Amino acid sequence: MVGPIQKAAESKAALVEKKKPTAMQDYIKSMEREIAKALPSAITPERFTRITLSALSANPKLAQTTPQSFLAAMMNAAQLGVEPNTPLGQAYLIPYLNKGSLDCQFQLGYKGLIDLAHRSGEINSIEARVVYEKDEFDFEYGLHSDLKHKPAKADRGEPIWFYALFKTKDGGSCFEVSSVEDIRQHAKKYSQSYSSAYSPWTKNFEEMAKKTVLKAVLKYAPLKSDFVRALASDETIKTQIDKDMYEVPAAYVEADYSVTEESNQTAVENGQDFESGEISNS
Repeated sequence: MVGPIQKAAESKAALVEKKKPTAMQDYIKSMEREIAKALPSAITPERFTRITLSALSANPKLAQTTPQSFLAAMMNAAQLGVEPNTPLGQAYLIPYLNKGSLDCQFQLGYKGLIDLAHRSGEINSIEARVVYEKDEFDFEYGLHSDLKHKPAKADRGEPIWFYALFKTKDGGSCFEVSSVEDIRQHAKKYSQSYSSAYSPWTKNFEEMAKKTVLKAVLKYAPLKSDFVRALASDETIKTQIDKDMYEVPAAYVEADYSVTEESNQTAVENGQDFESGEISNS
């Protein structure tokens, strides 16, 4: 026979389970107070929610990521003032299979990187470009560095080089050049989600290549600490939100667990629950 104490405990457990967030939108709703505290003054909770729903609509797979990592990635974007997963190309939220858990990784796009560099107040102009096979292109490093690029007027061929350059307000300048093969090798070595079916490397290779040479050349730019802090959030997975996301430590990411179509299928066949990262016995 079930006693009154056990019945009360079961009723309470059922109530807790009923209130437990069952979807990403429910989780966001339950975190409204924490979100409001962490948002920058330029973004209202309502606007944050709209951007969040747009990101989920643009990539439904994000709804299967852990809510903590998704919300942290969104907060990273909000505090940097960049909108993820939009045609603006400022930032991306990437589903990433990490140690059995489908997490959300934050990535800056090359346009977001340019925006942040301009906001530093030290850069007069900054750009990144693609050199194609039939373009006229030459460059030289040294005491008399020089770069010349004359694009072909039509049928330019395949990409062979990428370069980025900046000019400072006091007249200084610098450029960086990388071949397509250099870019691919760099991405394979340093980008945790290079092979992901949802990675911008897969869908927007040229944009990510531009970002790579931009990051390389900006190492020589006189940028403020705010820019360096922003750059530190690129390609990270975090699981907490804070009024300063820079202070939140990045979660450890195990290599070669990016969400490819093959790894997705394998996980499904093994009965893996993406949201919890656990393996079912059924």
